[in-house]
Amino acid sequence: MGRRGAGTTLLQRLSLLVLLSTTPPVPPAGTHGCTSVAVASPVVPLGSAVTASCTVRSELCRGLERGKIRIAWMLDSEPMAGSQHRGPGGAEVSNLTVPHFNRSQARLWCLVEWNGTRQRVGMAELRAGYPPAKPFNLTCMLNLSDYGLTCQWERAADSLPTTVALKCATSRAQREAAGEAVTGCIPRGARRRCTVPRRLLQLYRKMHIWVHARNALGTAESERLCIDPMDVAKVEPPTLLSVQSVPHQTDCVSVAWEAAGSSAHMELQCELRYRTPGEPAWALVPGIGGPARPAQHCGFLFGTQYHFQMRCRRPAPGGYWSEWSPGRNFTTHEKAPAGRLDAWWSARPAGAGRRVEVQLCWKAPPRREANGRLLGYRVALSPRRRGREPPAVCDTADTQCNFSAPAGAGRVYLSAYNAAGESAATEVVLLEKTGRPLGGLRAVPAGERSLWVHWELPPAPATGYVLEWHPTSSEPPGCSACWQRERDGGTTRALIADGIEPFQRYNISVYPIYKDVVGMPAYTAAYSKQKAPSRAPKLHLKSISKSHAELCWDSIPVEMQNGFITNYTIFWANSTADVSSAVVNSSLNSFVIWDLKPSTLYKVHIMASTAAGSTNGTSLTLVTMVLDDIEIQFLFLTLGLIFVLLILLMICFQKNGRVKKQFWPSVPDPANSSLSKWVPAELQQEPLQIPGVREPGLATISTVTVLETVAGKKLWGKDPMAETTRGFPDLPKSYIQQDGPDTPSGSRDTSEMSQECYRNGGETVQYAQVVGDGYKGQQHIPSRLYLRSSSTQPLLFNCSPSPKPYENLWFHGVAPERLYGQGSKEDKGFLEEPLINFPLLQGLKISGAEELYDFQRF
Repeated sequence: MGRRGAGTTLLQRLSLLVLLSTTPPVPPAGTHGCTSVAVASPVVPLGSAVTASCTVRSELCRGLERGKIRIAWMLDSEPMAGSQHRGPGGAEVSNLTVPHFNRSQARLWCLVEWNGTRQRVGMAELRAGYPPAKPFNLTCMLNLSDYGLTCQWERAADSLPTTVALKCATSRAQREAAGEAVTGCIPRGARRRCTVPRRLLQLYRKMHIWVHARNALGTAESERLCIDPMDVAKVEPPTLLSVQSVPHQTDCVSVAWEAAGSSAHMELQCELRYRTPGEPAWALVPGIGGPARPAQHCGFLFGTQYHFQMRCRRPAPGGYWSEWSPGRNFTTHEKAPAGRLDAWWSARPAGAGRRVEVQLCWKAPPRREANGRLLGYRVALSPRRRGREPPAVCDTADTQCNFSAPAGAGRVYLSAYNAAGESAATEVVLLEKTGRPLGGLRAVPAGERSLWVHWELPPAPATGYVLEWHPTSSEPPGCSACWQRERDGGTTRALIADGIEPFQRYNISVYPIYKDVVGMPAYTAAYSKQKAPSRAPKLHLKSISKSHAELCWDSIPVEMQNGFITNYTIFWANSTADVSSAVVNSSLNSFVIWDLKPSTLYKVHIMASTAAGSTNGTSLTLVTMVLDDIEIQFLFLTLGLIFVLLILLMICFQKNGRVKKQFWPSVPDPANSSLSKWVPAELQQEPLQIPGVREPGLATISTVTVLETVAGKKLWGKDPMAETTRGFPDLPKSYIQQDGPDTPSGSRDTSEMSQECYRNGGETVQYAQVVGDGYKGQQHIPSRLYLRSSSTQPLLFNCSPSPKPYENLWFHGVAPERLYGQGSKEDKGFLEEPLINFPLLQGLKISGAEELYDFQRF
């Protein structure tokens, strides 16, 4: 169904096109053979109403059925609503009214709707605009080279196609033709000028000239000119023949000239102008007649070069001046300088107060007083008298002089000279500068290259003031260029316009001049114009801690300040972009940042500001400390004290045995015993036998060698029995039984023996050769031979951790027989208990003592 409907619509459109194509050709008035579009006016004023009608004759359009035709409108692509009705002869007519047509150009389309389709059947072009504007400022000029009259004018832009023509006519023709005019010329394209040829002009007669403009909405004409073409002629420039001085009139000159060939027969009006080199303005001499007489003028300066030019025109109000003639230079003659010189000075004592060093400065005289090119200046200490020249202390071409004068010299005499002579001497009184200074001195900008200086009137009447100024960045370039004199004592301000540059600081001082003294100066500083500093100062880190940092910076050089520094702004930020700032007075050059976080990185920069702008400096990176200096000092002090205490404690432990024994108890070391020294030499050769490893348990005595007396042999060269008592050294009493002959051995208190059983005596203890029998689990190492030792080392200080107390019965005087139950009364110096119960002999083997004293091996 969709395809069938689409095919039906396409067929309808094709049939409508065929119907319209079979109609007669489209007439030029926007009509097809069976349709026509008509508008009231194709060009209308902008914003006005537009009316149009579209007529469709169905009888001429084959295939269109009556009553089913619908007419529509479109303005460019915008649909418009019109009214439709049946017209004469059965034609369908639609009328359209556009109330406000605000487009400069548009197309109006008429469309026919038939069986649901639209087709453009007619069109009309519409334009809108304004009538032509009135031309104005019409001027004309006659060129004497071809005598053509060239006119030009001005007019507003055209909104519609417009034709413009320049028209001209004589007064008689205008009267006879009743307004009929002769067309002079038509400009080409959009030009606003054209030239009327000589054949259409009438010279030396009045003619009317005007501009005529026309478009579809109307016409406009300019104001009419009534001129003689010769009155608006532009002549050729004249020629200067010579310039010379007038005799007997030293400031007057005479200029000879001639007119151009094309204007030699005309009456001319001319004017002369001149100026000196370097002056922008010209001096004008009007009212010069014909070339019959040279032009004369007075008031020229002496010894000055001038440049002269001349031009001419017809003596008519609307005449045009010729171009200026080629220039001619002339220099007037010189004469001696005139007038007084303006001078200023400074003096200081020299030569132990007998002379004065004087710096004298003066201004060059103005040109009208110099009377020529100055050759130099002379300074003398006395005036000229009766034609006698006083000796000069200075003769220079400069405007300053340094010389030495006697201390009493209060006056000097200054004069200028040129090739024509010397001026009268100017008396300069060297007054003392001790008067009262001015008050309220200040300076404000008057422009980019000038300053106004204001002050208050001094308490005493002043005859004038002297102002000095120089750049702060350097020394004054020259005395003559840095001062000026104000001769009005009642003024309170002065303008400085000599040598002032923007963005440069100037130091200004003002001296009041009184009748008999010069006042002391008052000082100020000023800028004619300010801007942001050329650079900001560079930050330096002065000190830093965990919570604050002290920064410092150098002042900006005056040449780079470009204005008065109003303040500095310090910015700092950490890694979290927490930005802070502080404003610092311009007189300071350091700042302390407080409340910083410990061990944190910060970036800091400084900004310098003037009244006209600010400049940022480079960034400084700093890291705060973990501890302050005081905390670090306290920490080091604490560590030092601890170290000193440790050293003192170690010294105490080394020097004091009691303190040492409290921490390290003394344990006998058999390796350091001297018992082996008792053993004979032959017994030392006996091979040592090391028992095998036993299971841990109660230590047992493997073998005990008892020393006994060998018959007929003396030990150490003495009878062993006679020396029994003396053979052993004095044994410690704690190891020998202390029973008397009448006291039974068993009568001693057991607890008392328990407390004394392990006490070490201070006497020498004798040991025999001892071989250590190791325990199970110990590493087998070579046996050591322990020699005799006279050691005083204590064996045990405290009681043994053995479960029962033991006594060293070896040295208690018990006989060997008593050790086995067979002792007698004579054997009280031998042990009373078996050697197996002695704690130090558990696990030991005593050998190599068979020949000592009568002891037996068991």
